[in-house]
Amino acid sequence: MQGNFTYHNPTRLHFGEEAMKHLVGELKHYGPTVMLSYGGGSIKRNGIYDAVAAALREAGKTVVEDAGVMPNPTYEKVQEGCRLVRDHKVDLILAVGGGSTIDYAKAVSASAYCEEDAWEKYWVKQGWPSCPVVPIGSVLTMVGTGSEMNGGSVITNRKAGFKLGKVFGPDLYPKFTILNPRFTMTVPQYQMVAGFFDIMSHLMEQYFAGKADCTTDYLIEGLMRSLVHSSRIAAKDPQDYEARANIMWTATWALNTLLKCGKGGDWEVHQIGHAIGLVTDATHGMTLAAVSLPYYRHVMRDGLHQFARFARNVWGVRPEGRSDEQVATEGLACLEQWMKEIGLVMHSAELGVTEENLQAVADAVLILPVGYRTLTRDEVVDILRQSM
Repeated sequence: MQGNFTYHNPTRLHFGEEAMKHLVGELKHYGPTVMLSYGGGSIKRNGIYDAVAAALREAGKTVVEDAGVMPNPTYEKVQEGCRLVRDHKVDLILAVGGGSTIDYAKAVSASAYCEEDAWEKYWVKQGWPSCPVVPIGSVLTMVGTGSEMNGGSVITNRKAGFKLGKVFGPDLYPKFTILNPRFTMTVPQYQMVAGFFDIMSHLMEQYFAGKADCTTDYLIEGLMRSLVHSSRIAAKDPQDYEARANIMWTATWALNTLLKCGKGGDWEVHQIGHAIGLVTDATHGMTLAAVSLPYYRHVMRDGLHQFARFARNVWGVRPEGRSDEQVATEGLACLEQWMKEIGLVMHSAELGVTEENLQAVADAVLILPVGYRTLTRDEVVDILRQSM
């Protein structure tokens, strides 16, 4: 294990087909005014909105509607939410949706009473709230980001030309989260498998870091194997409850800060993916899928021990009579085969990356001094070109 760490996660989870029964009790801990944040009309079509609205009525809450949270939430939308919070003196933000909606709720919570430029303070300078924050609760309808049990908030600022993430502390974690796997079964297949890869990417970003084997590596490998197994079932039968429940639980543990203990992480794949999303507005999980193989093949030799371990312990590659590089290369080939099997986008050109906008994407990539090597700008361009 590397370094020192403190682990604290205050989010209370209610998991299972009867998880919604706990929502009224959770709501009663907060004041009379709740801002209900959600995306488009899908939760109204599938009945989730009605179930949440009924719980809010039973709890005696005044509801402030905050619809229209987009898949890549913008800072402009965050500012709209902040105005609603201030104008209505909101006591709780209830985010109903996937990770984007919950990320947005955290951004609004931290920014509503911030007297400084919130974008500059939080996402650019990575500062911490010094103002009151609004409590958040969530009802999860799409798995992938782990935002239901962490402080992450990824926001797009088109005026500034960046899509950036901020990891807030436990004060900005959802106070509670409702996790009913059946709520995720209304998500279209494309979005479902994109979420699956977002989970895998979170696991790989933390796994491919550090140069010594540690306890956390074993935890990540087990979660990876579980995800691969269940995703194969769900890709063929999206209504398989056991598979969808296992994936939902894996997604939560993939990014609730437990796995970074003793590991840290890389996160450069996410930076490249964010840049693609900024320029093309493509689905986040698909941007990660398109760039992961080119990136990991590019850095594989710098972290050869870990890539060979990945091949052996996640994919069952036999090492006898073979070099670590051969084993590691086969492991990435197994990853590629699984990605194709579940129906992921494999090339960024399918997401709108072209020779004409490639430089704009590269310019939007935040290069982090972490992982097995720090990329140069030319390497970013090369990885993007390979991803096409």
